[in-house]
Amino acid sequence: MNPAGTTDAARPGTGTAIEAEALEKTFSSRGRAVKAVDRLSFTVAAGEIFGLLGPNGAGKTTTMRMLTTLLPIDSGRATIAGVDVAARPGEVRWHLGYVSQSGGADIMATGRENLALQGALYGLSRAELRRRVPELLALLDLEAIADRRVRTYSGGQRRRLDVALGIVHAPEVLFLDEPSTGLDPQNRAHLWDHVRGLTARGTTVVLTTHYLEEADALCDRVVIVDGGRIVAQGKPAQLKASVAATSIALAFHTADQAAQAERALGTPPWLTDVAVEDNSLRVHSDSGSRVLPELLRAIDGAGLEIASLALTEASLDDVFLAATGRSLRDTAAPSTGKGRP
Repeated sequence: MNPAGTTDAARPGTGTAIEAEALEKTFSSRGRAVKAVDRLSFTVAAGEIFGLLGPNGAGKTTTMRMLTTLLPIDSGRATIAGVDVAARPGEVRWHLGYVSQSGGADIMATGRENLALQGALYGLSRAELRRRVPELLALLDLEAIADRRVRTYSGGQRRRLDVALGIVHAPEVLFLDEPSTGLDPQNRAHLWDHVRGLTARGTTVVLTTHYLEEADALCDRVVIVDGGRIVAQGKPAQLKASVAATSIALAFHTADQAAQAERALGTPPWLTDVAVEDNSLRVHSDSGSRVLPELLRAIDGAGLEIASLALTEASLDDVFLAATGRSLRDTAAPSTGKGRP
């Protein structure tokens, strides 16, 4: 199915699937040069789920398009399965599958017909198609709707078909650009299960997303991008551990009580930050929820009554906030990348 004649179930999940070194991409916008990607460097191990995380306009899709040969690389170097992207783009395409945000299925054809056509375009023989198409329909849970026109599919069904089209030639690496945009939570979780299934079979998956929970739930490692630059990278758990692990908000009946509570706490080593906001006290700790009993004992010892309490574990948004001073959830596309993905 590809130059090596391998299938997605046969590849070992070892080695390096992607190497990107100092990638750059500049566009012209309103008569000025805008750097959408600014010296991005990272590696992706074979068989892992790797996430490019960031707000709209951060450079995620531009990076993905360069890696998939859809945009020329201005500067830097990248390899997919050991093949140089810029020097041998035709060979690189055999090693990768790409699912864009909008998808590429013919809505007037059936799911089965779409898969057969895509396979034929990749040079699969009739014998290979007779085996591969039913295999993909089963793998992506599409058998019951295989002979319906795609225009009748739900959003979740279309996205699963898009993924099937992306892996029809059994690529080593699958690129998913905002794979769950527009899906409801149930269909999103269903798609995540299928993505995990692909990596269990040896496929490396690279996805872009601005959904924090998607990156946290799916990715083995992430790169957080802002304004075309990497601001953080690593395993989600490690990144979250690099900022205060737990935030605890305590609401009191008056602002004076909140100030008394701050004085009662003092500066114990298990707190990294304490702040009073009106009648609330917010504390951060690297020790997780284990600090809660100590905190409550100190408040009770001061004779204060808590009106309400909320405990929140650190998120990838906290990582972005620590790196940029802004919340990723609320960040609009940066002005340096306006009009560009």
